[in-house]
Amino acid sequence: MAKLHVGDKMPFFTFQTESQSGLTTESVLRNGRTVFWILRYIGCTTCRYDIHQIAAYYEEFQKRGVQVYVVMQSDPAVVREDLKDSPLPYHIICDQSQMIYQTLEIPATATKEERMPTLPEDIAKLEAKKQKIKEAGFVHGKYEGNEQQLPAMFVVDPDGSVVYAHYAKNSIDMPTVEEMFRILDGLSAPQTK
Repeated sequence: MAKLHVGDKMPFFTFQTESQSGLTTESVLRNGRTVFWILRYIGCTTCRYDIHQIAAYYEEFQKRGVQVYVVMQSDPAVVREDLKDSPLPYHIICDQSQMIYQTLEIPATATKEERMPTLPEDIAKLEAKKQKIKEAGFVHGKYEGNEQQLPAMFVVDPDGSVVYAHYAKNSIDMPTVEEMFRILDGLSAPQTK
């Protein structure tokens, strides 16, 4: 499989979440337009912040008829343990084998330095996010998967058509939740099967 672009079809996957196994992309897409928000793992402080931001504003996704699935390289048991006191209103796809990352050609860097932003505006964005993470009290948890994994994001219609695709160039090169709402609002109505 090559990198996904707008107009491509999302490949068929069978996957497990923190609470269910045997799910497929086809079965979840039946429920409506879907954001596949691909991060690293549940113990990553930035990822923890991101998943809780998605949760805090999940009602806004639902108002737009959108569901979110976050993909992580985490073990389902680790996710369940991490979220036992703060359950999410959506599911995390647990891709320990990194099959989804590999199939969609979501790259990882060789070093942490390569993963970090270099442009002044991106460095400022990362520093601002680090401050928000610190203020929110998130700390690092268990290390899992590939530490240098870059994120990605796809919005997929019920018929499997990719209507938005983003491969991050560095660790901060992802839409925020607020930016995601603007992206979703700019997309045409979803195509159904």
